[in-house]
Amino acid sequence: MAYWLVKSEPDSFSWDQQMEHGIEPWTGVRNHLAKNNLKAMQLGDQAFFYHSNIGKEIVGVVEVAREAYPDPSAETGNWVCVDLKALGPMKRAVTLAEIKADPGFADFALVRLSRLSVAPVTPEYWKRICELGGWR
Repeated sequence: MAYWLVKSEPDSFSWDQQMEHGIEPWTGVRNHLAKNNLKAMQLGDQAFFYHSNIGKEIVGVVEVAREAYPDPSAETGNWVCVDLKALGPMKRAVTLAEIKADPGFADFALVRLSRLSVAPVTPEYWKRICELGGWR
């Protein structure tokens, strides 16, 4: 299993909406590196759901329920999306400020590639963030 981080602006699509919908297509990605990350996702991979712009915190965990397929929201280009299934909220949101304050996260994609909307997470970072957020 691989681990990921997906970002959404909560005023566009929030964690509460993800929980309400259960399974939701992750559409609208228009960055080639992020697109390649979507293509690399496999069934059962898990991802942190991150509120960007407002909140700037990891608030929940989702699972890949359908691998990459053509993004229906794309008017042109070879863009893809995946379906993500809500697994549950973090017991405690893990903030970007908290992550940046810890030198052990210096190489974390959320810190190094702050504008990337879909990024890989190493198993070590996954474990540390799960511990911080109280995720089982």
